Amino acid sequence: MSSTSNSVAIVGAGIIGINIGLELQRRGFAVCLYDREPLDSTARASAGNAGAFAFTDVMPLATPGIMRKAPKWLFDPLGPLSIPPQYAPKIAPWMLRFWRASWPDRFAAGVTAQSRLMAHSRDALERLVESVQGEHLLLRQGQIQLYESEAEFKATAPEWNLRREHGIPFELLDSPEAIAERQPGLSRQFTHAGYTPTWFNVVDPQTWTQHLAQTFLERGGRFEAVAVNRLGQEGNEAVLQTDQGPRRAEFAVVAAGAYSHHLSQTLGEPVPLETERGYNTTLPAGAFDLRLHLTFAGHGFVVTSNKGGVRVGGAVELGGLRRPPNYRRSDILLEKAARFMPGLDTTNGERWMGFRPSLPDSLPVLDRSAKAQRILYAFGHGHTGLTQAAGTAELIADVLTQQPPSIDLAPFRLNRFR
Repeated sequence: MSSTSNSVAIVGAGIIGINIGLELQRRGFAVCLYDREPLDSTARASAGNAGAFAFTDVMPLATPGIMRKAPKWLFDPLGPLSIPPQYAPKIAPWMLRFWRASWPDRFAAGVTAQSRLMAHSRDALERLVESVQGEHLLLRQGQIQLYESEAEFKATAPEWNLRREHGIPFELLDSPEAIAERQPGLSRQFTHAGYTPTWFNVVDPQTWTQHLAQTFLERGGRFEAVAVNRLGQEGNEAVLQTDQGPRRAEFAVVAAGAYSHHLSQTLGEPVPLETERGYNTTLPAGAFDLRLHLTFAGHGFVVTSNKGGVRVGGAVELGGLRRPPNYRRSDILLEKAARFMPGLDTTNGERWMGFRPSLPDSLPVLDRSAKAQRILYAFGHGHTGLTQAAGTAELIADVLTQQPPSIDLAPFRLNRFR
């Protein structure tokens, strides 16, 4: 992109980058997306995730007391939250920040910030859906969070109280019969549940992302399949050094997901970003009569609809970008789903692994670079990239155009890690 007035270069063509591109187009900017992967790549987390708009999910990963469970993670490589033993020394500084984020003061502040971002993102998504005529790609079915005993259910009372405090509607269910009214075909071992009616999904995250990408291109947006290796600023221009030469624009936005911290480092701005490696298996149409999004709370995975089929995925493996996939994790989740959902047809499934960009406090970075004022950051959404993409786009556009944002962005600034 040659530098012209009102030009923006966005590094990253996943769900965050595409949403930002659409919003900046709406505000009159000429936008080009840059990504090493093709625009229709299925390798990104934007394509293979659970497809949920999890606006009710305001709890950070670092909850009070969670560090008491840390030793167990190292010895359970197939558990819902694991760290490969060989990776433990590398992730130790991140874990120290994660531990600090779990302290009650930081936790409470994190829930408040997350709730505000979720509420804004929900409103922003409705505006986006109307703008891109995307209602036909949504499933407004709700979600049910399942528990295997009264004790397990009662232990989550603080979570439901927090949802109540933040105005999130829900219904609590206390019997297998009540659960079956919402979702037939589940094992009776699940005795309690929480139903959140405002939860909804996309029919398929890849289809949704491609619909947005096509709309972006139809509205005059551009895309280049190049690898961006370094960021810089020369005068009033943001400069991207790529494997095909420099690219210049009036502004640049870094929305490169799990790779974003490598780019911020080139500006001298380190970010404690780690990679959550998420696994799933997608089963074809007819695998199960799934009527809403299922969350198996005690086992760290979900079951969702996907183009008429079923996607079983979740769990967290903090293992970086370079380790080979451990698809036994996908298999374990599928085996559990078969036990919990008698009648689930587990044949002809397709396994997948993707990278989620995770910060210790579960909040993204939404900020302008302190080293290069023409460059902005929008990354680190963890599990909630799809959920918060539309809200992030509006907020980043506000920062870029120096408009007052709809929510306080102080909790999302990069300097919180210094």
